[in-house]
Amino acid sequence: MPGEQITKLRGTIGVCVLVFAAIILAAPAEAASVNCGAHGDSSTMLVSTGWLAEHLHDPNVVILSVGMDGDYEKGHIPGALLLRYDSVFTESNGLTMELRPMPELKETFQRLGVTDDSHIILYYADAHMAAPAARAYMTLDAMGLGAHASLLDGGYELWLSEGRPITTDVRAVTAGTLDICPRSDVVVDVNYVKSNLNRAGVHIVDARLPQFYTGTEKPDGQRRGHIPGASNIPYTSVVEENGKLKSSGELQSLFHAAGIKPGDRVVSYCHIGQQASLLYFIARYLGYDARLFDGSWQDWSRHADLPAEESR
Repeated sequence: MPGEQITKLRGTIGVCVLVFAAIILAAPAEAASVNCGAHGDSSTMLVSTGWLAEHLHDPNVVILSVGMDGDYEKGHIPGALLLRYDSVFTESNGLTMELRPMPELKETFQRLGVTDDSHIILYYADAHMAAPAARAYMTLDAMGLGAHASLLDGGYELWLSEGRPITTDVRAVTAGTLDICPRSDVVVDVNYVKSNLNRAGVHIVDARLPQFYTGTEKPDGQRRGHIPGASNIPYTSVVEENGKLKSSGELQSLFHAAGIKPGDRVVSYCHIGQQASLLYFIARYLGYDARLFDGSWQDWSRHADLPAEESR
């Protein structure tokens, strides 16, 4: 092979090696960026008590008991740490329950040992109330950690009823290092809802009990009725008596009965944004494009220019 051709071949090989090396070096960063910010789905958003019992000591599993000090101190799942419920929301602009700023949320979860590799299991510390745990899940989803988080199906009460171990010991924890990728497709405000009233493909769902939806009962300090065009799926209707979520088929039937079609965007609201978090979770779990109106009826009701609909 002539010397000139050999020189060219060596040059080509050198360029290929450099390009390959650049791809290899870039791959971890690209993989991290793809993983960060993903929503969960039906394969990741829910774990059973049996699954948790088997994975209780996995090094990447972080179990968080959502509640307040007294609930946690009475007993909790071994290894669980307390996620104070009031650490994931704040009062803002006269609204009771609003998402905290992202830097504060990042610091909260880092203190609990959450890292980029953690699988976060959430349950509510008192009985089987799913809505507060779902509020914590929604918070993680807004942070871009939805694919890393799961609710414990049936919660603490089911765990107890099955005779599984509990403790009052508090394990030592090392603060984690966490990257977050805040998402803009989780929480919406009153202007978003106002601009999407009666828009095709956007379905507004009221998660409150029927008497508040119809206007039969008036919420304290708020107007009667509901957002015009909204349907009603009470947050209590998606959970069985034992605290477990209803089957996917039953949940889909509830959504279909409310007029929600495949491909619709589901915007849930309630009184202040807690009960609706459970509907947000269910909508995501079923594969819908979901949003939470965080200010909920508290926000809508205080705007006298916005209409309220009654169906008594």
